[in-house]
Amino acid sequence: SSNTKQLHIFANMKVFYSRVSSTDGSQNPERQLQNLEGFDYVFIDRCSGSIPLYERAKGSQIKKLIDQGKLTHLECHDFTRLGRSTLDCLSVYKELTERSIKVVSRNPYIRNIDDNGKPDPFSECLLSLVVVLGSYERSLILERQREGINLRKEKKLYTGRQVGTIESPEKFISKPKNKKILSYLNKGYSYNDISSIIPCSKSTIVRVKKMSQLVLQ
Repeated sequence: SSNTKQLHIFANMKVFYSRVSSTDGSQNPERQLQNLEGFDYVFIDRCSGSIPLYERAKGSQIKKLIDQGKLTHLECHDFTRLGRSTLDCLSVYKELTERSIKVVSRNPYIRNIDDNGKPDPFSECLLSLVVVLGSYERSLILERQREGINLRKEKKLYTGRQVGTIESPEKFISKPKNKKILSYLNKGYSYNDISSIIPCSKSTIVRVKKMSQLVLQ
């Protein structure tokens, strides 16, 4: 029947996702939008890559389809469209794989699940290299942060929080970075996953968790 057919379509939904950096039209997503036959939705986000996938306008629609159990296939031009960093992209990739959602990157060609519904061995090998590069990328970010702080200290511009000042739990939790950490904690992410997605120490994550509990008391 037509109703059965419609339910079948919803249960096998294919989405193509594209992101370009600017919102002023200076970047054209056309290069990414090729061979789109057979897709139920084509989503295009025009925003900075620093915004997590599910917090983007179209990315939030993808999350909604995932939560509804409708999405079975997510495809993009390249792997970097799915997150802010290599490790962030890997987190999305891992999450979708655990939900048995097929993820395909066209350039380079990576897929988590092959045509037989099994893990794709070549992609697993390629991803192991990506993980190493992602860890290296994170170490560079942290090193740049340390260099920046040291430089500011030398110029006496970096003071940190003044001794004796008291920061309330509410104020601490309201900071953008800490709000993101708390969001991932509430979603059940491990400390290791969070420290990979959001460059931060585990002690910071522990403090965020402790402060959030104080706020709820």
